Amino acid sequence: MSSTPYLPLYLWIDGQKLAGGDRAHSEVINPLNGQVLARMPHATADDLQDALSSTARGFKTWRTVPAWQRAAVIERAVAWLRERRQQLESLLTLEVGKPNAEARMEVDLTLDSMTWCAEEAKRIYGRTLEPRLPHGRAVVSHEPIGPVAAFAPWNVPALLTGRKIAAALAAGCSMVIKPSEETPATCLLIAEAFAAAGLPAGVLNVVLGDPDFISRTLLASKIIRKVSFTGPEPVGRQLAKLAAENITPITMELGGHAPVIVCDDADIEAAVAASVSNKFFNAGASCIAPTRFYVQDAVYAQFVSAFVQGAKAIKLGDGFDPETTMGPLANARRLAAMERLISDAVTRGATLETGGYRIDREGYFWAPTVLTNVPEEAEIMNQEPFGPVATISRFEKLEDAIDQANRLPFGLGAYAFTRSLARANLLADRIESGMVGINTYYFGMPEGPFGGVKQSGYGSENGIEGISAYLLTKFVHMV
Repeated sequence: MSSTPYLPLYLWIDGQKLAGGDRAHSEVINPLNGQVLARMPHATADDLQDALSSTARGFKTWRTVPAWQRAAVIERAVAWLRERRQQLESLLTLEVGKPNAEARMEVDLTLDSMTWCAEEAKRIYGRTLEPRLPHGRAVVSHEPIGPVAAFAPWNVPALLTGRKIAAALAAGCSMVIKPSEETPATCLLIAEAFAAAGLPAGVLNVVLGDPDFISRTLLASKIIRKVSFTGPEPVGRQLAKLAAENITPITMELGGHAPVIVCDDADIEAAVAASVSNKFFNAGASCIAPTRFYVQDAVYAQFVSAFVQGAKAIKLGDGFDPETTMGPLANARRLAAMERLISDAVTRGATLETGGYRIDREGYFWAPTVLTNVPEEAEIMNQEPFGPVATISRFEKLEDAIDQANRLPFGLGAYAFTRSLARANLLADRIESGMVGINTYYFGMPEGPFGGVKQSGYGSENGIEGISAYLLTKFVHMV
């Protein structure tokens, strides 16, 4: 166990820490052992109105700050977090249960993304058009869209809060952010970094509590000019409906059900090693986690055998133990989901190659699971499992595998393994997904856009597209 204490929890509104009073509270649970980490205060209606008023004032201040000064604030926040990275890593392990090695990776990605946003603030360019009238000036410029309401999930709470905050601030926007009820301290530590970096009060507000109440209140306000959401599709649908009432633009990343096509000319040893580590990374709780493996006949048996052995070699345990390679699931809901999905698949005729059960110990531990011969009508082939379970199917013709990969209404991450350039190009062109990895699972670079198609959402985070999401385009014509 870590010696790092958990943070006291509070609302961060207009530069003030608010807790106690007559606010309702709920418990934050350590998934390793089920113990209570802290009691989290819930924002009241008055708290949310204060946050909205604060973010409106903060926007008026922040939008006038030159880009190079905005970048300097973000860079100071990153430096502050670097000095406390061990604390941030420990919070991630305490709240989510992930091994500390994975927490270090997430912190690295978070700081890289924030740093990139700081640099990109200096490169928000407009353009000048040739005038149609004598002595005219025609200018296209970009300006911040306004106060943002942001909502982040529990699975990678540092990255998904850090990059939302940094991108919005880089563009000149203010933000009210609501982290998951299960991972509030991670977001609060990032907010403290910005306060220490000199961010004016009100530019960043953090509210905690009931997600439905908070989202309805924030999105009903005309103060909010932009929404950023990462989370499950049903919640995204509801937020999109709420945002439509005020015609508020929204960026949504709604998860996926990532297919992996393994061709018979692939480097199977390398494909298996990468697939096992990425499938069970974060206990499978990743929106781009590979889940539906389609393997060509000639290499199917080899791939399955090696993948199962890799799954069996995973060591479950305390995330602070350096030998642990997979921690517990983050909450009891994921245990129930694993039980339901795997039971349904086996009932429908799937073969359970390994795992498929809850580990008999305290905490939310589930054995790494591999299923083969899973019928397409099984729930797990149609619903994102968001847990440590992989399905492996076989195919003969590449066209059939592409059809299966594209069968679902999701398209966030997708992958393929082949040593043929012609096949690689075909797969990159034909797979319907916002991101496609050929012989790699890596989408972590902050300069690359991160987003999906179809029911995986719309808009992107990261890349120049991620900054543009917080900007308006203005055309000025002068004569």
